[in-house]
Amino acid sequence: MTELIQKLQWRYAAKKMNPALPVAQDKVDRILEAARLAPTSSGLQPFEIIVVKNPAVREAIKAKAWGQAQITDGSHLLVFAAWDHYTADRINQMFDLANAERGTVNEGWENYRQMLLSSYPARDPEVNFQHAARQAYIGLGAALIAAAFEAVDSTPMEGFDPKAVDEILALSARGLRSVVLLPLGHRQEEGDWLVKLKKIRRPSSQFITEVN
Repeated sequence: MTELIQKLQWRYAAKKMNPALPVAQDKVDRILEAARLAPTSSGLQPFEIIVVKNPAVREAIKAKAWGQAQITDGSHLLVFAAWDHYTADRINQMFDLANAERGTVNEGWENYRQMLLSSYPARDPEVNFQHAARQAYIGLGAALIAAAFEAVDSTPMEGFDPKAVDEILALSARGLRSVVLLPLGHRQEEGDWLVKLKKIRRPSSQFITEVN
């Protein structure tokens, strides 16, 4: 059994985190880097991560997330926020960045840029937000796996009022909408009803289908 699989078997959605045991910053940095390096559709990377450490802001968010204690008991709160729309400026920014970093302009790449420019901005903003939100979840998955590898507990949360969180963090002014919360911390086994329970997943025979 590989180390990664062992770590994934160890992780669970911690229900109680120890506020006296902060996550080391170097571990947080590697978790964030894993999310930054996650693949996204057309390489547009249409989401951002807001790292909330301010206690008062986290208390405000907790009040809009059914009082889930991990938001304030964990040492860091990651808010995955997706673009509210695909605009020409956003698409061009990513293509220009690629050209600058690679030091070359590729005809096929530029044709692909024009294809996106002709289709994405014209779509309904809600369609584009939902597409961007799915990309944010790819980043969330990378963060969850990286956190497990770093022996850091994490609890993905959809149970919150997105509009309220957007207002607390002033996301609308940045063209962003909150998608999912991810507190990071270290589990406090006392008082956590889930920590001792066996991890339950469907067996591979019921989960994986091979088409030969």
